[in-house]
Amino acid sequence: MAITQNVAGLLKSSGVAYEILKHPQAFTAQEVAAAVHVTGKEIAKTIVVNADGKFVMAVIPAPHKVSLKSLKELLGAKEVRLATETELTQLFPDCEIGAMPPFGNLYNMPVCISTALKDRKEVIFNACTHTEVIKISYADFEQLVQPRVGEISVLPPN
Repeated sequence: MAITQNVAGLLKSSGVAYEILKHPQAFTAQEVAAAVHVTGKEIAKTIVVNADGKFVMAVIPAPHKVSLKSLKELLGAKEVRLATETELTQLFPDCEIGAMPPFGNLYNMPVCISTALKDRKEVIFNACTHTEVIKISYADFEQLVQPRVGEISVLPPN
């Protein structure tokens, strides 16, 4: 599976510069980082949560863990839980499971991004497959997606 027409169309129509990086099959964000020869801090992983019955994307650095408590506060939600694999399959039929890009605007869902990514010059994230990533400037990503920025992730202790 290659980058989807939806993602390619969004990027091309927006006129932003981006790069597609191909890599050996990798399933975790840290494995992806190693495959494309960057640190985990440079890879943004997309976590999907259900907040009071609505799906939301949380975008965090690869080595971080999502803070459901912080997301709950940021969203003003009563309940927040991780989306199930079945839900991910239904929400992202054009993506391999777990390889969804953080373009909530393509999937009708809001996006929250960790402040840990806010000052990055570029972000790299899955391109709907376990063998490709997209590299884009953070400024262009922010303009395209208009994410809500918050302290939604933590770096777990070693």
